[in-house]
Amino acid sequence: MSAEIAVDFTSVRNHNERAVFDAVLAHAPSYPGVARRPDLLADVACVALNRLPTRYIRHEVDFVFYLSERERADNARHLVEAVEYAFGFVQARQAMGARG
Repeated sequence: MSAEIAVDFTSVRNHNERAVFDAVLAHAPSYPGVARRPDLLADVACVALNRLPTRYIRHEVDFVFYLSERERADNARHLVEAVEYAFGFVQARQAMGARG
């Protein structure tokens, strides 16, 4: 017979989520057609997150502590590339939808 164990998983999250959300908001002024629509900003975040590896953590220090400076720089670069790609993708899909 197995004993029931109470575990709280609410502290487990994808490290990239907060970073992507912040980057989307920071880049939004450069994409006014997308930035005026909160639903499109959420789409941008989804596209960007899907281009990045999932990195599950419980605490920020869990992730940052074990990375070298190069890994941190690479992660930051990949994040910006993913967000810029996502804005372009969503913007292009909106333009295609406006034509049809």
